[in-house]
Amino acid sequence: MAAANTILIVDDDPDIHNLLAAALPPEKYMIKDAYDGLEALSILEKEPYDLVITDVRMPGLDGLQLLRRIREARPDAKVLVMTAQTTPETVISSLRDHALSYFSKPFSLDAVTEIVDRALGAPDLPGDIEVLSAIPEWISLQLPCKLEIADRLIPFLREMATDLSALEREDVGTAFRELLMNAIEHGGHSDPRKTIRVDYVRTARAIVYKVWDPGEGFSFNNIPHAAVSNRPDAPFEHVEARNRLGLRPGGFGILLSRHLADELIYNQKGNEVLLIKYIEPVSGQPDH
Repeated sequence: MAAANTILIVDDDPDIHNLLAAALPPEKYMIKDAYDGLEALSILEKEPYDLVITDVRMPGLDGLQLLRRIREARPDAKVLVMTAQTTPETVISSLRDHALSYFSKPFSLDAVTEIVDRALGAPDLPGDIEVLSAIPEWISLQLPCKLEIADRLIPFLREMATDLSALEREDVGTAFRELLMNAIEHGGHSDPRKTIRVDYVRTARAIVYKVWDPGEGFSFNNIPHAAVSNRPDAPFEHVEARNRLGLRPGGFGILLSRHLADELIYNQKGNEVLLIKYIEPVSGQPDH
């Protein structure tokens, strides 16, 4: 039988420890509890853990301070950040200090299990997302062209979109993920030596996601592997093209993103795209 994964849970609320324990069965996970950041740091200085899950708001050493201290004591540690009060600052700080992922309370047991399993199965250690700009109105990131990094990044940027409903955040996250996967796979050819750039821009009226890749671009007249190019009478024509090219199943990214975003704009070369989601004006305020 495989050894259980060791997980350190850091939160000053006993109910959160109980909830996470219910989601993570003891036959698969070996859990250690810490109720503040200093206690957690003391534990981690003595022995490593496969995963650390930490709250943000705690007395003494809070979760973001703990994350920075962990980077000093255990640079390769995988850390998940959770919070009941997301702010742009907490998201940016978590990204800058290489948290593996980020999620909000309240959460479902199934969601926690999925997040934890994905984190434990992540093939790479934290540190491959470089923060180029870190103000709430404009976040710029540089990423290696690795497909698995898309699932790591989406929770951070989804949490930034606090003006959108939960359903809208999921839709925008799905659309953005498809564009990001296309940039990594087709623009960067899944070569981790190459990088792509992602920008999140927050204006008074819209949220804009921008993706640039190092590829040669494309023309909508010459992408037979994408569903957006299918003839009306052949909705799955692109599947055969993908099989010939040895591409993963899919090809619906542009079509899906067009449906879920308010606007989708490509540059002339085809290696840069803007995904725009408009924000409804606040009730009682003018929309002009």
